[in-house]
Amino acid sequence: MVSKFALLTNLLLASAALAAPSSRLGARLARRRENRQSQPNNRLQSTATGISNVEYSENWAGAAWAEGDGTFTTVTGTFTVPTPSGSSGSAASAWVGIDGDTCENAILQTGVDFTVDSNGGASYDAWYEWYPDYAYDFSGIDISAGDVIKTTVTAYSTTSGVATIENLTNGQTVTQDITSDYALCEENAEWIVEDFEEGNSLVPFANFGTVTFTDATATGPSGETYTPSGATLMDIEQDGEVLTSVSASGETLTVTYV
Repeated sequence: MVSKFALLTNLLLASAALAAPSSRLGARLARRRENRQSQPNNRLQSTATGISNVEYSENWAGAAWAEGDGTFTTVTGTFTVPTPSGSSGSAASAWVGIDGDTCENAILQTGVDFTVDSNGGASYDAWYEWYPDYAYDFSGIDISAGDVIKTTVTAYSTTSGVATIENLTNGQTVTQDITSDYALCEENAEWIVEDFEEGNSLVPFANFGTVTFTDATATGPSGETYTPSGATLMDIEQDGEVLTSVSASGETLTVTYV
């Protein structure tokens, strides 16, 4: 009787062990859906000196256009996934989006988070978001360091659009149609590396090395093409320290952790 009980106990424990990884994954995704959120650009009155022609933000590094309402309906950019470093849980995100700079009512955006794991490795999450709703992870796409990722958002209207991520390295593509009660202004176009929020506070900002957006363009009803060159450039500054260095040339935007 004792041996049968022991056998049953061992079987139950083995079943629980097999189930644990998917349970942990489900819990992580649930927390992410509840907590992970991009935020509008939090511009700062910088205390930094010695850097000209760049504005400063607590959470955004990159380039943003600010034009009239209805100017931008598609933003796209391609980048190579970096390997982040830093303390466990530190992270950063690369994305493209419409609005969130001078228009803070809504943001249509899509991108990839890179997070430092407890073992010092990295994990990657492809996501889409229509702020002020939270971010949602895509399923059906695998992302690794060194992969070349193309990100695109298109607004069908001020309250509907689509987010697409293409992994040009492994050939996988994911797309999500999105609707929202929060209307876009369609006045901002961005290519951004962000220190995003989880649980109402910024995550520790990871050293992401360099993220370079190429083939970075924004278009709209007029047919005019906008690139990072000529847009407002922004570096992240936290606690009086500038953490990034940004530069633009034509359709290329380079953001480097310093």
